[in-house]
Amino acid sequence: MAALQNINLTSLLDTLISLATAFLLGGLIGFERQYRQRTAGLRTNVLVAVGAALFVDTANRLQGSGGAVQVMSYVVSGIGFLGAGVIMREEGNVRGLNTAATLWGSAAIGAAAGADLIVEAVLGTLFVLSANTLLRPIVNAIDRKPMDVDSAEVTNTVHVIADSNHQKQVMARLEEALERASLPARNVNLRAFGHDEVEIEATLAATSIDGDQLDSLVKQLAAMPAVRQAFWSPSTTD
Repeated sequence: MAALQNINLTSLLDTLISLATAFLLGGLIGFERQYRQRTAGLRTNVLVAVGAALFVDTANRLQGSGGAVQVMSYVVSGIGFLGAGVIMREEGNVRGLNTAATLWGSAAIGAAAGADLIVEAVLGTLFVLSANTLLRPIVNAIDRKPMDVDSAEVTNTVHVIADSNHQKQVMARLEEALERASLPARNVNLRAFGHDEVEIEATLAATSIDGDQLDSLVKQLAAMPAVRQAFWSPSTTD
């Protein structure tokens, strides 16, 4: 009978508005993440936003604003465990930080919606989307520029895909090109790439590198008959 007594049409309408807002706003953020094929996409961001909204809305209904504030603090700490699950470390490079931060933003938006702060939730969505879209060209431009400080924690890697029968010659040519360009390699890894090809990865020791210099270097390597593809990439992608 307690369940029937707790039914309140006004409160149910308020909950519906909160959850619908969290669903739509979380969906907007998730769509952008899904479009870029990130680990946490449309469904994940919607579920995080709706879940946070439901927790806060329930606490707000049962215990008032004081209970909602307390639950918000739990959401802030608890979402960190979910975010940690999408952060991966691959060969010294940390990936997924931006995805984890986006999930954190989705939880905050859901919590705001659950607390009936609809306008604040909309504003938060706009800022999260702006960070993931409008700032992307700026980040890409910075990543392609040479570093001005020696303390910049950027790892640049040269990738060369070549015929396995000529891997020794290609590796020797790569090491020679790096030495000639005064770009010592911290380590060089060799792995199978398909049936007849290998991938050579040279992680550079220097952190301050001119992108045009690396472009020229990989262009020279790509001109070799035995090389199928050559490119370089920084470790700062999300």
